[in-house]
Amino acid sequence: MKRYKLVLEYDGGGFVGWQRQNSGFSVQQAVEEAFAKFCGHPVDVFAAGRTDSGVHAMGQVAHVDLDKDWDTLKIREALNWHLKPFGAQALTVDEVDPGFHARFSAIHRVYLYRICDRRARPVLDKGRVWHVGTRLDVDAMRAGAAHLVGHHDFTSFRASHCQSASPVKTLLRLDIARQGDEITAWVEARSFLHHQVRNMMGSLKLVGDGRWTPDDIGEALAARDRRVAGPTAPATGLYLVRVDYPT
Repeated sequence: MKRYKLVLEYDGGGFVGWQRQNSGFSVQQAVEEAFAKFCGHPVDVFAAGRTDSGVHAMGQVAHVDLDKDWDTLKIREALNWHLKPFGAQALTVDEVDPGFHARFSAIHRVYLYRICDRRARPVLDKGRVWHVGTRLDVDAMRAGAAHLVGHHDFTSFRASHCQSASPVKTLLRLDIARQGDEITAWVEARSFLHHQVRNMMGSLKLVGDGRWTPDDIGEALAARDRRVAGPTAPATGLYLVRVDYPT
């Protein structure tokens, strides 16, 4: 058996998320079925992160074991041919050591969250940003975000059904900027709790529209209670950008 590392791009709007589910078509199902069609046997594909329904990926990483030594370019081209009907493509395919694991070998993850805060609804970016019809105060959001960077108990920003053993995470970066009518948030950590980024963005939006002060973010964090934090931001604005591994 040979192990291969995949870097995948997909539009989450057409899927129920990464993981196979009975409720609809997932990215994992699309990729596994594409592999089965060209290599002739069922395969299991393991990803670095189980992105939710509607969440996009610019650089999702996955791995797969195949029963023969395939040329990596041939794998990519065959995989993408069978993925053509769906909003997913393999950007790169590389042979890796059998000990590599897309999820457990990862040491760093980068997410991007996009907000469009103009009055007019987005047309070209429909389904790819969170549309907020009120102009947000980016400076206030940036001040609120500063409370979240570092090593904290993020209970207030985790999903109620999160399966992580501990709510303690180290947030390395939460940088917020504006370009025209778009606000971007770049978020980096070794790993994240379920819905952590979306819950943080939902709270920061309250700061941006003036309903919260920046210090309210710190108070919500200290409360360690999901009920005191803001709502979960929509999945449409979230992108898994990159997953890093030891060199």
